Amino acid sequence: MVPFSVLDLSPILKGFDAAQSFRNSLDLARHAERWGFRRYWLAEHHGMPGIASAATSVVIGHVAGGTSTIRVGSGGIMLPNHSPLVIAEQFGTLESLYPGRIDLGLGRAPGTDQRTAQALRRNLVASSDSFPQDVLELQSYFRPATPGQRTRAVPGEGLNVPLWLLGSSLFSAQLAAALGLPFAFASHFAPELMWSAIEMYREQFKPSEALARPYVMLCANVFAADTDAEATRLFTTLQQHFLNLQRGTPGIMQPPVDDMDARWTELERARVEHSLACSFVGSPATVRQGLERFLQRTRADELMVTAQIHDHAARLHSFELAAQVRDALAASAPAAQPPAPV
Repeated sequence: MVPFSVLDLSPILKGFDAAQSFRNSLDLARHAERWGFRRYWLAEHHGMPGIASAATSVVIGHVAGGTSTIRVGSGGIMLPNHSPLVIAEQFGTLESLYPGRIDLGLGRAPGTDQRTAQALRRNLVASSDSFPQDVLELQSYFRPATPGQRTRAVPGEGLNVPLWLLGSSLFSAQLAAALGLPFAFASHFAPELMWSAIEMYREQFKPSEALARPYVMLCANVFAADTDAEATRLFTTLQQHFLNLQRGTPGIMQPPVDDMDARWTELERARVEHSLACSFVGSPATVRQGLERFLQRTRADELMVTAQIHDHAARLHSFELAAQVRDALAASAPAAQPPAPV
């Protein structure tokens, strides 16, 4: 069975505030735990009116503290925004509080615009160019301390916090392969280089203490409902969000609409559809058909599902249906060697 996981941005919905977003995230995580999702990740974004997960490690603690078994982590922490030592301490703290349940996914993009990135870092010297060195430094803080070591992560040292590399380009795929780390690709919003990244990662992978063989997780938008028409309508919330991003006017998550044609030009529609190409929208039968083809073609070891749906009840129902699709796919799949757990 290909495990399914959840990516959440704690979306801020029209008519609500960030506090409600965090309550919704915890509620979704509790349901995801009961429905058998493997992990629940939150993403770091800054200066985005529709995304509440900026203080990602804090929200991870909120979700982990309200659940019992599901793995909780970052999808991801944008490492250039932080010193590696601070992240080691934060995730060492989380791992100490919730042992065996914390993941640390790392990205090299700022997760925001350049002006906000500069406000986060105060200067741009620590940029994506130093990302490989920052990852190695971060890894070092989780190893047992050596005699005479002066800079230490307390808590952090000696703890097993699994590191993942996240990306939407070939850079992180190549680095993950070189370091022998699991790799997650952001196919849910940047599918252009997915195939090349997967191929490069698998071909260049070098076994490490962390991982014996390649492990690929792909992320996809899954909007499931009882009918194709209902799911298509729910999907317009995400389409409006990406349309606003393309226009440079990000905002809170909007309710669904009956028709998008009056809201975008043909060029805008093409751009949004290109960004959201890895989306599976429809009834359980429609979603199952699409995901089955996708998983067979990509041979993904894990699928991370995301769905920014305005109505919380409809969002819960979508993830519940996604879990049912997962179970149906597992029941119909031939027996195979399971991927190594990560």
